Amino acid sequence: MSVMSWRRSPLAARHRALGSDLEDWNGMETAWMYSTSTLPDQHEAIRTRAGLMDVSGLKKVHIVGEHSHHILQLTTTRDVRKIYPGKSVYASMLTDAGKFADDCIIYRTGPNSYMFVHGSGTGYEEINRAAQGKNVSILFDDDLQDLSLQGPLAVEYLSKHVPGIRDLPYFHHLQTQLFGKHVMISRTGYTGERGYEIFCRREDALEIWDTILDEGKEMGIIPCSFTTLDWLRVESYLLFYPYDNSQMYPFENEGPGDTLWELGLDFTVSPGKTGFRGAEEHYRLQGKERFKIYGIIADTDQVLEGGDELWADGKKVGVVTCGMHSRATDRSLAIVRVDPAIAVEGTKLEVKGANVQCAATTHPINFDDPEKKKRTAKG
Repeated sequence: MSVMSWRRSPLAARHRALGSDLEDWNGMETAWMYSTSTLPDQHEAIRTRAGLMDVSGLKKVHIVGEHSHHILQLTTTRDVRKIYPGKSVYASMLTDAGKFADDCIIYRTGPNSYMFVHGSGTGYEEINRAAQGKNVSILFDDDLQDLSLQGPLAVEYLSKHVPGIRDLPYFHHLQTQLFGKHVMISRTGYTGERGYEIFCRREDALEIWDTILDEGKEMGIIPCSFTTLDWLRVESYLLFYPYDNSQMYPFENEGPGDTLWELGLDFTVSPGKTGFRGAEEHYRLQGKERFKIYGIIADTDQVLEGGDELWADGKKVGVVTCGMHSRATDRSLAIVRVDPAIAVEGTKLEVKGANVQCAATTHPINFDDPEKKKRTAKG
């Protein structure tokens, strides 16, 4: 386990038994890899059956009180007044310079209460800064664990235990019971599949994990490691801070950070919303994109790595941020940052990486299910 990990997982013994060394992510001991199954096996399970992942390294923050919605109005790009109890929304957070700082999912859990879930950015710090002098309480809840059951059979399994789960729409959540344990189940995930996040108490996590895997074994449900998310998100245009949207790729003589226009995340700004941190700069920067997030299909059976360079006509035109290889489609795909002129379908490129040299072709980043029919399916 990394000495950086100060957040303890109640599933640590289970992850070790599956061959994980429990590396650090976001201060949490996390199962980056398992030795008992391969990434292609885990990817295939979630795309064709279902897989269970421990994503408790996400930070869960409760925002409660009279001014709770004011805090989120100031710090995020969404108009949270439009979110009703039982609904959630994906949002961005910006710096004063109008550059991406973090992303999050905001769950409205009651009239004056929200749960704010984010990764390794500065979201928690921004929320606390905005809360100064306001009638609001901020609680970082590390007792709350997040078990993510993703894949086409996830709803088949849960429907045996949770009444009404089939009727739960995309980006909605409900308070319920699972195996007699009080949980909040959210129809969200990070895979592009129909899936559910199960928020539970620390003391209940082990029983829920074991029961799902034991009962779901005959359906082909298996435990999947955190790195499986990389393979799934590449196919489904799901960016991950700090690897895709970050300060890792600064431009010479410019401050750090990316704009939402460059990342294709401008949709996270509620129409007409102003007054959030970085709003004026965000709107000013429209049309001034220095790069675009896009996709490529590489002519190789290898997985491209972050930092692999992209070249065209004798000059560097971009960089790979995350790659994967699908056994199902026999394609090597990657999320890339490229010059805006390159971000059109069919551009021929050359990949120059430490471990791979090959040709590639640009492709819109929604490789799998571009109309999002799987994750939004009803019934």
